[in-house]
Amino acid sequence: MSNIDKQALREAAEKATRGPWEMERENIWFTDEDGYTKHLAYVQQGDDVDDKQDHYNTAFIAAANPATMLALLDENLQLQREKDATEAVALALRDDMRQAREQLEAAEKRIADGSKRIAELENSETQLINERDAAESALADMYQAATGERPEWSNMFGFADAVDVVEERLATLEANQSQTTPTGIQLITEAIGAHGYIVGCLLQGRPDLALEESRKWVSAFGQAAEIVSAQDAAGIKVKGE
Repeated sequence: MSNIDKQALREAAEKATRGPWEMERENIWFTDEDGYTKHLAYVQQGDDVDDKQDHYNTAFIAAANPATMLALLDENLQLQREKDATEAVALALRDDMRQAREQLEAAEKRIADGSKRIAELENSETQLINERDAAESALADMYQAATGERPEWSNMFGFADAVDVVEERLATLEANQSQTTPTGIQLITEAIGAHGYIVGCLLQGRPDLALEESRKWVSAFGQAAEIVSAQDAAGIKVKGE
C-alpha cells in the first residue's frame, strides 16, 4: 500500500464513526462516546451469497472498523519510523566504519613509513660508522707512513692533528726536492697530489675512495721518504770525509 493510499484510508477512517463496532446477525451496531449502543448498518444478503458467507462478510465489516484501521495505520507509521531510524543508525555506523578504516589505513601507512625511516636511519648509521672507520684507516695508514707509528686517537689527538703531521712531513719532502733524484721528485709529487685527493675525498664524504687512494699514497710516500733519507745519509758521509 502506497503512502497516498494510507493517507486516504486515514482520512476516511477519521471521518467515519469510530466505534467499536459489533455485529448481531446482519446488523452492525456501534457504541457512541456517551456509551449508547446505536444501530449503524444492515448488511443485506445478496442472491449469490449464502447465509454462512453473509455472516462472515458482516463480521469482517464490523472488525474492520475505523478505530481498528487507525490503530493499524499508527502501528505501521511507528514501524516505518523505527525502520528509518535503524537505517539512519546503519548509515552512521557505515560512515564511522569507513572513517575508522581510513584512519586505520593512515595509521598503518605511518607505521610503515616510520619503519622504513628507522631502517634508513639504521642503514645511515651503519654507513656513517663504515665511512668513519674507512677514513680512520686511510688516515692511520698515511700517518704511519709519515712517522713510522700508528696514531693513538684520543680527545687530545684527532684526525686534524694527524693530517697536520702528514702535511708537515710532505712539506719537508717537498723542500728537499732540489736535492733528490728525478725518481724521488716524481714520487714526492705523486705523494703530494695523492694527499690532496685523499683529503678532498674525506671532505666530500667518500672515505671509500680515500681508503683506496691511501694505499697508493703510502707506497709513493714510503719510497720518496726512503730516497730522501738515503740521500741525507749519503750527504752526511760526504761532509764527514
